[in-house]
Amino acid sequence: MRSLIKAGREKKGILIRELAGILGIDAALVSKFESGARKPTKVQVYKIAQVLDLDADELMVAWLKEKILFEVGNDDLALRAMIAAEEEIKYQKTERQKSISKGLKKLLIEIDRKKKMLSEYREFDSFRIAQALELEYTFESNRIEGNTLTLKETDLVINEGLTISGKSMREHLEAINHKEAIDYIKYLIDKNSEISEREILSIHNLILRGIDPSNAGKYRTVQVMIKGSEHLPPAPYLVAKQMEDLMLWYHSNKSQLHPVVLAAEMHERLVTIHPFIDGNGRTSRLIMNLVLLKHGYTIANIKGDSENRMVYYSSLEKAQTKNDKEDFIELVAQYEYTAISRYLNIISK
Repeated sequence: MRSLIKAGREKKGILIRELAGILGIDAALVSKFESGARKPTKVQVYKIAQVLDLDADELMVAWLKEKILFEVGNDDLALRAMIAAEEEIKYQKTERQKSISKGLKKLLIEIDRKKKMLSEYREFDSFRIAQALELEYTFESNRIEGNTLTLKETDLVINEGLTISGKSMREHLEAINHKEAIDYIKYLIDKNSEISEREILSIHNLILRGIDPSNAGKYRTVQVMIKGSEHLPPAPYLVAKQMEDLMLWYHSNKSQLHPVVLAAEMHERLVTIHPFIDGNGRTSRLIMNLVLLKHGYTIANIKGDSENRMVYYSSLEKAQTKNDKEDFIELVAQYEYTAISRYLNIISK
Protein backbone atom coordinates (compact mmCIF):
# COMPACT_ATOMS: atom_id res chain seq x y z
CA MET A 1 0.00 0.00 0.00
CA ARG A 2 2.82 2.39 0.84
CA SER A 3 4.13 2.22 -2.74
CA LEU A 4 0.64 3.00 -4.08
CA ILE A 5 0.34 6.10 -1.90
CA LYS A 6 3.80 7.41 -2.78
CA ALA A 7 3.40 6.72 -6.50
CA GLY A 8 -0.06 8.33 -6.51
CA ARG A 9 1.20 11.42 -4.70
CA GLU A 10 4.18 11.86 -7.01
CA LYS A 11 2.02 11.34 -10.10
CA LYS A 12 -0.31 14.12 -8.91
CA GLY A 13 2.70 16.34 -8.15
CA ILE A 14 1.61 16.82 -4.54
CA LEU A 15 4.19 17.36 -1.80
CA ILE A 16 4.00 15.39 1.46
CA ARG A 17 3.14 18.52 3.42
CA GLU A 18 0.41 19.41 0.93
CA LEU A 19 -1.18 15.97 1.23
CA ALA A 20 -0.93 16.21 5.00
CA GLY A 21 -2.68 19.58 4.94
CA ILE A 22 -5.53 18.21 2.86
CA LEU A 23 -5.90 15.21 5.18
CA GLY A 24 -5.63 17.40 8.29
CA ILE A 25 -2.71 15.43 9.76
CA ASP A 26 1.00 16.00 10.42
CA ALA A 27 3.40 15.67 7.48
CA ALA A 28 5.53 13.23 9.50
CA LEU A 29 2.56 10.87 9.65
CA VAL A 30 2.21 10.88 5.85
CA SER A 31 5.92 10.08 5.58
CA LYS A 32 5.36 7.12 7.90
CA PHE A 33 2.45 5.93 5.72
CA GLU A 34 4.78 5.93 2.71
CA SER A 35 7.62 4.21 4.55
CA GLY A 36 5.35 1.57 6.07
CA ALA A 37 6.18 2.62 9.63
CA ARG A 38 2.54 3.55 10.29
CA LYS A 39 -0.76 2.56 8.72
CA PRO A 40 -3.58 4.99 7.95
CA THR A 41 -7.03 4.47 9.39
CA LYS A 42 -9.84 3.16 7.21
CA VAL A 43 -11.25 6.68 6.86
CA GLN A 44 -7.82 8.03 5.90
CA VAL A 45 -7.43 5.32 3.24
CA TYR A 46 -10.58 6.50 1.47
CA LYS A 47 -9.58 10.16 1.82
CA ILE A 48 -6.13 9.42 0.36
CA ALA A 49 -7.72 7.56 -2.55
CA GLN A 50 -10.04 10.51 -3.16
CA VAL A 51 -7.28 13.15 -3.04
CA LEU A 52 -4.84 11.19 -5.20
CA ASP A 53 -7.47 9.84 -7.63
CA LEU A 54 -6.52 6.27 -6.75
CA ASP A 55 -8.80 3.26 -7.04
CA ALA A 56 -10.34 3.16 -3.55
CA ASP A 57 -11.03 -0.57 -3.76
CA GLU A 58 -7.45 -1.39 -4.78
CA LEU A 59 -6.03 0.76 -1.98
CA MET A 60 -8.41 -0.75 0.57
CA VAL A 61 -7.52 -4.30 -0.50
CA ALA A 62 -3.82 -3.48 -0.04
CA TRP A 63 -4.59 -1.95 3.37
CA LEU A 64 -6.62 -4.98 4.48
CA LYS A 65 -3.93 -7.38 3.25
CA GLU A 66 -1.29 -5.65 5.35
CA LYS A 67 -3.65 -5.50 8.32
CA ILE A 68 -4.43 -9.23 8.05
CA LEU A 69 -0.74 -10.14 7.78
CA PHE A 70 0.06 -7.96 10.79
CA GLU A 71 -2.79 -9.31 12.92
CA VAL A 72 -2.68 -12.98 11.87
CA GLY A 73 1.00 -13.40 11.04
CA ASN A 74 2.32 -16.41 9.17
CA ASP A 75 2.08 -19.23 11.66
CA ASP A 76 0.55 -22.61 10.79
CA LEU A 77 -2.94 -21.58 11.87
CA ALA A 78 -3.01 -18.35 9.86
CA LEU A 79 -4.15 -19.94 6.60
CA ARG A 80 -6.86 -21.96 8.35
CA ALA A 81 -8.07 -18.79 10.07
CA MET A 82 -8.29 -16.91 6.76
CA ILE A 83 -10.17 -19.77 5.11
CA ALA A 84 -12.66 -19.77 8.00
CA ALA A 85 -13.04 -16.00 7.68
CA GLU A 86 -13.67 -16.34 3.94
CA GLU A 87 -16.43 -18.85 4.59
CA GLU A 88 -18.02 -16.55 7.16
CA ILE A 89 -17.95 -13.61 4.72
CA LYS A 90 -19.61 -15.75 2.04
CA TYR A 91 -22.24 -16.84 4.56
CA GLN A 92 -23.01 -13.27 5.61
CA LYS A 93 -23.33 -12.21 1.96
CA THR A 94 -25.78 -15.07 1.36
CA GLU A 95 -27.79 -14.05 4.42
CA ARG A 96 -28.01 -10.46 3.16
CA GLN A 97 -29.35 -11.70 -0.15
CA LYS A 98 -31.91 -13.87 1.64
CA SER A 99 -33.18 -10.81 3.52
CA ILE A 100 -34.51 -9.35 0.26
CA SER A 101 -38.19 -10.15 -0.11
CA LYS A 102 -39.34 -12.43 -2.93
CA GLY A 103 -41.27 -9.56 -4.49
CA LEU A 104 -38.24 -7.27 -4.55
CA LYS A 105 -35.97 -10.03 -5.82
CA LYS A 106 -38.37 -10.71 -8.69
CA LEU A 107 -38.56 -6.99 -9.48
CA LEU A 108 -34.76 -6.66 -9.54
CA ILE A 109 -34.52 -9.62 -11.93
CA GLU A 110 -37.03 -7.92 -14.24
CA ILE A 111 -35.12 -4.64 -14.06
CA ASP A 112 -31.88 -6.38 -15.01
CA ARG A 113 -33.61 -8.20 -17.85
CA LYS A 114 -34.80 -4.89 -19.27
CA LYS A 115 -31.40 -3.31 -18.69
CA LYS A 116 -29.85 -6.06 -20.82
CA MET A 117 -32.42 -5.40 -23.55
CA LEU A 118 -31.77 -1.67 -23.30
CA SER A 119 -28.05 -2.16 -23.94
CA GLU A 120 -28.92 -3.68 -27.33
CA TYR A 121 -30.73 -0.48 -28.37
CA ARG A 122 -28.21 2.08 -27.05
CA GLU A 123 -27.19 2.96 -30.60
CA PHE A 124 -30.67 4.43 -31.08
CA ASP A 125 -30.33 6.62 -27.99
CA SER A 126 -30.28 10.36 -28.55
CA PHE A 127 -29.59 13.64 -26.79
CA ARG A 128 -33.21 14.69 -27.29
CA ILE A 129 -34.58 11.69 -25.43
CA ALA A 130 -32.16 12.17 -22.52
CA GLN A 131 -32.92 15.90 -22.41
CA ALA A 132 -36.68 15.30 -22.20
CA LEU A 133 -36.35 12.70 -19.44
CA GLU A 134 -33.92 14.85 -17.46
CA LEU A 135 -36.34 17.76 -17.76
CA GLU A 136 -39.10 15.60 -16.29
CA TYR A 137 -36.78 14.56 -13.47
CA THR A 138 -35.95 18.18 -12.63
CA PHE A 139 -39.64 19.07 -12.67
CA GLU A 140 -40.69 16.16 -10.42
CA SER A 141 -37.78 16.43 -7.96
CA ASN A 142 -38.43 20.14 -7.46
CA ARG A 143 -42.19 19.55 -7.25
CA ILE A 144 -41.64 17.18 -4.33
CA GLU A 145 -40.04 20.11 -2.48
CA GLY A 146 -42.91 22.51 -3.26
CA ASN A 147 -41.74 24.19 -6.46
CA THR A 148 -44.83 25.33 -8.42
CA LEU A 149 -43.32 25.58 -11.92
CA THR A 150 -45.17 23.38 -14.40
CA LEU A 151 -43.29 21.00 -16.69
CA LYS A 152 -43.63 23.44 -19.58
CA GLU A 153 -42.53 26.38 -17.43
CA THR A 154 -39.53 24.37 -16.22
CA ASP A 155 -38.60 23.78 -19.86
CA LEU A 156 -38.91 27.48 -20.71
CA VAL A 157 -36.74 28.47 -17.73
CA ILE A 158 -34.02 25.88 -18.37
CA ASN A 159 -33.86 25.66 -22.15
CA GLU A 160 -35.17 29.05 -23.28
CA GLY A 161 -33.87 31.24 -20.45
CA LEU A 162 -37.30 32.80 -19.94
CA THR A 163 -38.70 34.28 -16.75
CA ILE A 164 -42.16 33.07 -15.72
CA SER A 165 -44.49 35.78 -14.47
CA GLY A 166 -45.80 35.16 -10.95
CA LYS A 167 -43.08 32.66 -10.06
CA SER A 168 -40.40 33.47 -7.49
CA MET A 169 -36.71 33.85 -8.29
CA ARG A 170 -36.02 30.88 -6.00
CA GLU A 171 -38.25 28.63 -8.12
CA HIS A 172 -36.39 29.73 -11.26
CA LEU A 173 -33.02 29.03 -9.62
CA GLU A 174 -34.16 25.64 -8.35
CA ALA A 175 -34.91 24.58 -11.92
CA ILE A 176 -31.66 25.95 -13.36
CA ASN A 177 -29.54 24.59 -10.50
CA HIS A 178 -31.05 21.11 -10.67
CA LYS A 179 -30.34 20.90 -14.40
CA GLU A 180 -26.71 21.87 -13.76
CA ALA A 181 -26.48 19.28 -10.99
CA ILE A 182 -27.66 16.60 -13.44
CA ASP A 183 -24.99 17.74 -15.90
CA TYR A 184 -22.44 17.48 -13.10
CA ILE A 185 -23.31 13.89 -12.18
CA LYS A 186 -23.07 12.97 -15.89
CA TYR A 187 -19.62 14.59 -15.91
CA LEU A 188 -18.63 12.49 -12.88
CA ILE A 189 -19.77 9.36 -14.69
CA ASP A 190 -17.79 10.28 -17.81
CA LYS A 191 -14.71 10.76 -15.61
CA ASN A 192 -15.45 7.48 -13.82
CA SER A 193 -15.15 9.39 -10.55
CA GLU A 194 -15.87 7.60 -7.31
CA ILE A 195 -18.66 8.88 -5.06
CA SER A 196 -17.17 10.80 -2.15
CA GLU A 197 -18.04 13.45 0.41
CA ARG A 198 -16.40 16.00 -1.85
CA GLU A 199 -18.74 15.14 -4.72
CA ILE A 200 -21.80 15.17 -2.44
CA LEU A 201 -20.83 18.65 -1.23
CA SER A 202 -20.26 19.79 -4.82
CA ILE A 203 -23.71 18.57 -5.86
CA HIS A 204 -25.31 20.32 -2.90
CA ASN A 205 -23.38 23.49 -3.72
CA LEU A 206 -24.99 23.48 -7.16
CA ILE A 207 -28.47 22.89 -5.70
CA LEU A 208 -28.30 25.93 -3.40
CA ARG A 209 -26.19 28.18 -5.62
CA GLY A 210 -27.66 31.68 -5.66
CA ILE A 211 -30.41 30.57 -3.27
CA ASP A 212 -28.47 30.25 -0.01
CA PRO A 213 -24.77 30.90 -0.77
CA SER A 214 -23.69 30.83 2.89
CA ASN A 215 -24.90 27.24 3.29
CA ALA A 216 -24.31 25.87 -0.23
CA GLY A 217 -21.94 22.91 -0.15
CA LYS A 218 -21.55 23.06 3.65
CA TYR A 219 -22.75 20.80 6.44
CA ARG A 220 -25.25 22.38 8.78
CA THR A 221 -24.10 23.82 12.11
CA VAL A 222 -27.52 23.93 13.80
CA GLN A 223 -30.10 21.38 14.86
CA VAL A 224 -33.01 20.96 12.47
CA MET A 225 -36.44 19.35 12.55
CA ILE A 226 -38.33 17.96 9.58
CA LYS A 227 -41.84 19.35 9.34
CA GLY A 228 -44.45 16.60 9.59
CA SER A 229 -41.92 13.89 10.49
CA GLU A 230 -41.20 12.05 13.73
CA HIS A 231 -37.58 11.57 12.68
CA LEU A 232 -35.14 13.93 14.40
CA PRO A 233 -31.89 14.32 12.43
CA PRO A 234 -28.61 14.01 14.35
CA ALA A 235 -27.09 16.94 16.24
CA PRO A 236 -24.85 19.12 14.04
CA TYR A 237 -21.63 18.01 15.77
CA LEU A 238 -22.39 14.42 14.67
CA VAL A 239 -22.97 15.21 11.00
CA ALA A 240 -19.35 15.10 9.80
CA LYS A 241 -18.72 11.76 11.54
CA GLN A 242 -21.95 10.25 10.21
CA MET A 243 -21.05 11.37 6.68
CA GLU A 244 -17.66 9.69 7.05
CA ASP A 245 -19.45 6.55 8.24
CA LEU A 246 -21.82 6.76 5.25
CA MET A 247 -18.90 6.74 2.83
CA LEU A 248 -17.29 3.83 4.67
CA TRP A 249 -20.59 1.96 4.42
CA TYR A 250 -20.82 2.76 0.70
CA HIS A 251 -17.34 1.49 -0.09
CA SER A 252 -17.88 -1.64 2.00
CA ASN A 253 -21.21 -2.47 0.32
CA LYS A 254 -20.98 -1.17 -3.25
CA SER A 255 -19.77 -4.54 -4.54
CA GLN A 256 -22.10 -6.55 -2.31
CA LEU A 257 -25.54 -5.05 -2.96
CA HIS A 258 -27.61 -4.92 -6.13
CA PRO A 259 -27.07 -1.43 -7.64
CA VAL A 260 -30.77 -0.52 -7.26
CA VAL A 261 -30.70 -1.51 -3.58
CA LEU A 262 -27.41 0.36 -3.13
CA ALA A 263 -28.91 3.48 -4.74
CA ALA A 264 -32.00 3.35 -2.51
CA GLU A 265 -29.86 2.80 0.58
CA MET A 266 -27.61 5.76 -0.26
CA HIS A 267 -30.66 7.98 -0.71
CA GLU A 268 -32.26 6.89 2.57
CA ARG A 269 -29.05 7.02 4.61
CA LEU A 270 -28.07 10.46 3.29
CA VAL A 271 -31.46 12.06 3.77
CA THR A 272 -31.71 10.52 7.26
CA ILE A 273 -28.46 12.21 8.27
CA HIS A 274 -29.98 15.40 6.81
CA PRO A 275 -26.53 17.01 6.63
CA PHE A 276 -27.65 20.31 5.11
CA ILE A 277 -29.88 23.19 6.14
CA ASP A 278 -31.81 22.84 2.88
CA GLY A 279 -31.64 20.78 -0.31
CA ASN A 280 -31.30 17.39 1.39
CA GLY A 281 -34.04 15.70 -0.64
CA ARG A 282 -32.82 16.90 -4.03
CA THR A 283 -29.21 16.04 -3.19
CA SER A 284 -30.15 12.56 -1.93
CA ARG A 285 -32.17 11.81 -5.06
CA LEU A 286 -29.28 12.98 -7.24
CA ILE A 287 -26.86 10.70 -5.37
CA MET A 288 -29.34 7.85 -5.79
CA ASN A 289 -29.44 8.46 -9.54
CA LEU A 290 -25.68 8.90 -9.73
CA VAL A 291 -25.36 5.33 -8.38
CA LEU A 292 -27.93 4.06 -10.88
CA LEU A 293 -26.39 5.81 -13.88
CA LYS A 294 -22.88 4.64 -12.91
CA HIS A 295 -24.16 1.07 -13.18
CA GLY A 296 -25.89 1.57 -16.53
CA TYR A 297 -29.45 2.01 -15.28
CA THR A 298 -31.77 4.93 -16.02
CA ILE A 299 -32.86 7.83 -13.83
CA ALA A 300 -35.48 6.73 -11.29
CA ASN A 301 -37.89 9.67 -11.34
CA ILE A 302 -39.93 9.78 -8.12
CA LYS A 303 -43.15 11.65 -8.84
CA GLY A 304 -43.96 14.88 -7.03
CA ASP A 305 -47.78 14.97 -7.12
CA SER A 306 -49.49 14.89 -3.72
CA GLU A 307 -50.42 11.20 -3.80
CA ASN A 308 -47.01 9.90 -4.87
CA ARG A 309 -45.22 12.36 -2.62
CA MET A 310 -47.09 11.05 0.42
CA VAL A 311 -46.22 7.42 -0.44
CA TYR A 312 -42.57 8.46 -0.85
CA TYR A 313 -42.49 10.34 2.47
CA SER A 314 -44.33 7.56 4.31
CA SER A 315 -41.87 4.90 3.17
CA LEU A 316 -38.97 7.15 4.17
CA GLU A 317 -40.54 7.78 7.56
CA LYS A 318 -40.92 4.03 8.11
CA ALA A 319 -37.26 3.50 7.27
CA GLN A 320 -36.13 6.33 9.55
CA THR A 321 -38.29 5.64 12.61
CA LYS A 322 -38.72 1.86 12.48
CA ASN A 323 -35.53 0.85 10.64
CA ASP A 324 -37.74 -0.96 8.12
CA LYS A 325 -36.43 -0.08 4.67
CA GLU A 326 -38.24 -2.66 2.58
CA ASP A 327 -41.06 -0.38 1.44
CA PHE A 328 -38.65 2.39 0.48
CA ILE A 329 -36.29 0.11 -1.43
CA GLU A 330 -39.21 -1.49 -3.27
CA LEU A 331 -40.55 1.99 -4.09
CA VAL A 332 -37.23 3.02 -5.66
CA ALA A 333 -37.04 -0.31 -7.52
CA GLN A 334 -40.56 0.18 -8.87
CA TYR A 335 -39.69 3.67 -10.12
CA GLU A 336 -36.55 2.28 -11.76
CA TYR A 337 -38.57 -0.51 -13.40
CA THR A 338 -41.08 2.03 -14.75
CA ALA A 339 -38.29 4.32 -15.98
CA ILE A 340 -36.23 1.64 -17.71
CA SER A 341 -39.38 0.11 -19.29
CA ARG A 342 -40.40 3.49 -20.65
CA TYR A 343 -36.90 4.24 -21.94
CA LEU A 344 -36.76 0.88 -23.66
CA ASN A 345 -40.16 1.44 -25.23
CA ILE A 346 -39.08 4.85 -26.60
CA ILE A 347 -35.80 3.86 -28.22
CA SER A 348 -36.89 0.43 -29.50
CA LYS A 349 -39.66 1.83 -31.69
